Amino acid sequence: MPHFVIDCSENVIRLKSADDIMQEVFNAALSTELFIPSEIKVRINPFSYYNNGNSLNDFIHVFGYILEGRDTDQKAQLSKAIVSKLNATLPEVPVISINIKDFEKASYCNKTMV
Repeated sequence: MPHFVIDCSENVIRLKSADDIMQEVFNAALSTELFIPSEIKVRINPFSYYNNGNSLNDFIHVFGYILEGRDTDQKAQLSKAIVSKLNATLPEVPVISINIKDFEKASYCNKTMV
């Protein structure tokens, strides 16, 4: 925990490598001091086919999933850190966004818990 899943237009990974983009998200999340490095997970899904407001403008959207317990200000800080880092890295991408969702502790399970 946390998980950051990056959806983007395929062209974005031609501008900057997938590994570099994932590392930027990792570094931004780490910079907030809300998580320890070994818990941060980042994945990327480049899309060849998409409709972005009836255009083919490049986009990046990050879906952040974190364990419940952080307040709204912490989540806003996390969102701003990641979008700011991506915007600095890829200023030519016109749409960069994120949303943060909480995992419920009561319903979360992984294999070490069973």
